[in-house]
This record gives sequence, C-alpha cells and structure tokens, in this order.
Amino acid sequence: MGKLNVVILRYLSRDDFRVLTAVEMGMKNHEIVPVSLLSSIASLKHGGCNKVLRELVKHKLVVYERTRSVQGYRLNNGGYDYLALKTLCARDVIFSVGNQMGVGKESDIYIVASPNGEQYALKLHRLGRTSFRNLKNKRDYHKHRKNMSWLYLSRLSAMKEYAYMKALYDRGFPVPKPVDYNRHAVVMELINGYPLCQVHELQDPSSLYNEFMELIVKLANNGLIHGDFNEFNLMLDDQDHITMIDFPQMVSTSHTNAEWYFDRDVKCIKDFFARRFNYESELFPTFKDIRRSYSLDVEVSASGFSKELEIDGDLLHPAGPESEEEDDEEENEEEEVTQNEATETIDLDEFKHALLELEGLKSMVSNVESSDVKEEEDTKTSQHNTESEPTITNEEEAEGAEEEELNEADDECPELADISTCNKDFKPFRDLDSLQHIAEHRRQRTDSENTMGSVGSCSTIPPEVVRQKVRKQLGKQQKAAQRRRLQKGEANLVTKSRRDTQSTIKSSMEGADFWG
Repeated sequence: MGKLNVVILRYLSRDDFRVLTAVEMGMKNHEIVPVSLLSSIASLKHGGCNKVLRELVKHKLVVYERTRSVQGYRLNNGGYDYLALKTLCARDVIFSVGNQMGVGKESDIYIVASPNGEQYALKLHRLGRTSFRNLKNKRDYHKHRKNMSWLYLSRLSAMKEYAYMKALYDRGFPVPKPVDYNRHAVVMELINGYPLCQVHELQDPSSLYNEFMELIVKLANNGLIHGDFNEFNLMLDDQDHITMIDFPQMVSTSHTNAEWYFDRDVKCIKDFFARRFNYESELFPTFKDIRRSYSLDVEVSASGFSKELEIDGDLLHPAGPESEEEDDEEENEEEEVTQNEATETIDLDEFKHALLELEGLKSMVSNVESSDVKEEEDTKTSQHNTESEPTITNEEEAEGAEEEELNEADDECPELADISTCNKDFKPFRDLDSLQHIAEHRRQRTDSENTMGSVGSCSTIPPEVVRQKVRKQLGKQQKAAQRRRLQKGEANLVTKSRRDTQSTIKSSMEGADFWG
C-alpha cells in the first residue's frame, strides 16, 4: 500500500496487461491463482506467461506465494492501480499523474491531468489498512458474502462513492463534480479550498454554522445521512463556500440506526465550533425535523434500504408533527389501500397454488385408496360381506399395525428383556412374499373384528424402564463425545502408543538389570 509509481506504466506491453487482467479474473474464485489457470486465461500467442509473470513480480505488480497445497500468484495494490490507470488513459480521462495531495484511513488522493490540460483529483480507495480493518462490521459492502479480498471491497467502495457523488451533484448539493471511475479509482473535480480542520479563523461563524446544519437537514430530507460529517470531510474556499467530500459511509434515513447517525453528525459540528471558534448555539436540528421531499436513498440503494422497505410507504415518507399528520391522512389511506390490494392479490395467488397442490395430493391419495380396496376385495373370504365392512385408509392401517406390534412386543417382553427375539419377527419384512402374507393376515384380522384404526395407543412398558434406557443411551453418547475430544488425531494416538511401548521396554530393562 505504498506510493503510486507510474514510471513503469509506459514500458509495459500488451502481453503484460493481458497477464495482469488474467490474474484479476482468476482472483474472482481463487485467493492464489495457479500458473496453469493464468496461462489458459491469458492465452498468449507464443506462450511465455512465466516470463511475463517474473517481470511483473520484479516490478512488484503481482506477488508470488507458495503454500503446502497450491502455489501461484495474486494481484497487489500496484497491479490494481496500473489496471485502473490504463483503462482511464484509454478513455482519454487521464493523461498524467502528479503529486500526492492527501492520505486517509481508506484512500490516497493524487493530482492528475486530462489530455486537455484540466486538473482533476484522483482518489484511490485502499481498504484493508491496519488503521481501519473493522470495515466488515461497520459497513455492508460484502452483504451476504463471507470471504472476499480487500481489492474487491475497495472496488465496491469506489462504485458507491461515485454513485452518491453523481446523485448529489445532479440534485444541486455542494459536492465535487464526478468525472469517471474504474475499479477502485474515482476521478473528480479538483476543489480549490482547504479542509475545515485547517481553518482557525472565520469572519462569521454563526452563518457558517447555520449553513452546515441546513446542509445536514437537506441531506436528510432527500433520504440520506452523511454518517461522517466532520471537519475532515468538509472544505472551504476563500469565500467560505462549503464543499462536502467522502461519501462511502452514507446511510439511508430508513436505516435502523439512522437517528443515531443524524445526531452524531449534528454533535460533530456543534463540538467543533465550540472547540475551535468558541461558538455555541442552542439551535440545532433533530431527527424529528426531517420532512422527506425526495428519495435519493432509493435511487442509489443506500445502506439500510432494501426492496422490502420500498413497499413500505411509512419508511420512505416519515410522518411529521401533529399539524401535518391530518393533511397526510388521505395519502396514507390511499397507500394502505394499494398495499392491501397488493397483499390480497399475493394471497390469492398463493391460495390458488396451494389448492392445486392439494388437488394433486387428493388424486394421489384416491389412487392409493382404490388400489387398496381392490386388493382387499381379492383377498376377502366369501364369509364376509363387502358392503357391511368399513373401509380402512392407509394411515389407519399403519396405526393399527403399529398398535398390534407394540402389543405383541409388550406381551412377549414386558420389561424389554428379550428384545432380540422381538427383532427376529420383523426380519421377514425384507422379503416381498412374506410382506404380502403378513399384510393379508393383518387385513383379515382387522376385517374380522370390524374395528377401525385406534387414535391413541396405551403402552404397558413401565416408565421407569424407559427412563433407564434413555439415561443409559445419553450416558453412552456423552462418554463417546468425551473420548472424541480427548483423541485429537491419529498422530497423537500413534505418539501415545510409542511412548507407552518405550516406557514398557525401559521398565523391563531396568528390572532385568536389577535381577542380574
């Protein structure tokens, strides 16, 4: 994450950038990209991928890493910078790179020039520095992803900042004019001013204080909260005109912690003016003063805003004080009606889908029942009349069979003493012929008794025996788990056995020496 050295950029060939791009593409699915994959992606005409990689490693554009399982290359910040600068040069946005203007906790800023001679500011996002590594907990760039590289997070941060800057500039906010962006690089207008942290005297602190507070409220009315509105991200020119910078941490007013972020921005300005200019004011905005006029958070998909919140009109248009609630009652009622209609249509569709599934299940059950009735008619004897016999469904047959099996097991072994003999009776179920014979026997038995499947079954097993069996089984499981924890691996077991053998041999040798 050192300085940007662009001297080598003019000497790199087309094959060099082709291999750099191949490393970037391979890092989408690999932390370390093997050489075979790089060669297949780059597909150079005359080969020579290894030679190009050696030159790139020499210039510190890629890094060679070797582990026990894999060896290959990965892209570093220098190579990522060169790829972004090459693309911006091809678009005729940047022609030359100048000095470094500033260094932040997550970015480096340089002066660049266009082919027409206009000066711009180039911001290179450097996420992953040791001073700001808690990014994955504080921002939602990664969303549902668990593992990702810092280069990809820098790219997401630059894309977010460009989107915020463009949306705010189009709405007339005092922000730099966005020019272009690529990967983790953002090109913007160069502001001729000073950071507020370097200003020590003001002609009119009260008017500037009011401008800052109005800017916070104006942002909130458009659905956005800066989140880091302090003296380091605000600039003033010679005429005390405000320019706001640094937007990747912006959140929506629909965020769960939106009020806390809003109050923190207000407190930062209050504390700075009291500390630097000895100016304190009792007038300051609160989160309840927000009057939503436009939804920029919807336009740029700000943090805290989702598609589910888009349906909810209360979050996009929060209610004001009691005087304005009466005026907005009709609008809220219309929104509720449309939401109810939408939910009703959704419920109808789900209901129809459920009905179709139920009809399919019913047809399957009817087919099964018809097949069971046919089998019953074939196996019934002439002594029983089919009209007087009740029909028994599959579920009732299963319940009756389970009850009979439990009763038989209880009669034979009431205390679960001879459970092996009971298991032998169920082995014929693996044979199809014996299965059919037992099924026919059960049908005849239930038909002759004219009984329906019982709803509940009473077991004659004493509860003390059941508790004993359960406790015994749980004790075995706990002992097995403890054994697994003690035995950490095969290597430990082998080492333990060797040490036991050595100690046995040693003790036997000492005994032999003692007895002469």
